[in-house]
Amino acid sequence: MNTSIVIADDHPLMLRGLTDFLTSKGYNIVGSAEDGNSAYNLIVKLNPKIAILDIRMPHKTGLEIAEACKKNNLSTKIILITFDKEEVLFDKAKELNVYGYILKEFTIEEIETCIKSVEKNTPYFSEEIAHYLKLSDLGEKPDALNLLTKSELRILKLISENRTSQNISEELNISIRTVEKHRSHIVAKLDLDDKPTSLTIWAGLNKAFI
Repeated sequence: MNTSIVIADDHPLMLRGLTDFLTSKGYNIVGSAEDGNSAYNLIVKLNPKIAILDIRMPHKTGLEIAEACKKNNLSTKIILITFDKEEVLFDKAKELNVYGYILKEFTIEEIETCIKSVEKNTPYFSEEIAHYLKLSDLGEKPDALNLLTKSELRILKLISENRTSQNISEELNISIRTVEKHRSHIVAKLDLDDKPTSLTIWAGLNKAFI
């Protein structure tokens, strides 16, 4: 395990902690920096396989470095670490072919998994972010879901898992008649036709949003 890595973070403790941790795991830390310009210069000079960058740094942000690497066809794969959970940043990171995006509170837990994933050319995003990206890839959440009550949403979720009315009745400790009543309300609110399979198909297709 000798992957060459540059690390940049304007918080010295974070920088030292991450450097020491990855060195102890056998990774080859070829350079470190506390600002964006220095980090980018190290990437250009050393051509590491991976650069682990804080998003918010003086002179150049992690995203600006990723943008410069993409523009200049540098082969270094970028992993961003941040406290930011703003969706616009995730979208920008995807657009710039960033390979990893880890929330700082999970850095030590996730960084090795992330690096191993990136070494195999597979992007890795912290679970909380991955869920958002999965939804954004699928498109917009259907507005009709906002019309459903909590009980209806709970039943719809079970329908999306291919549960029968009998299963749902047992799980929620309600009568089958009540389940069927809820189903017919859901069908009406989602404006579906009343074929028996329509609701199951719709729930399956929209499972990620429920």
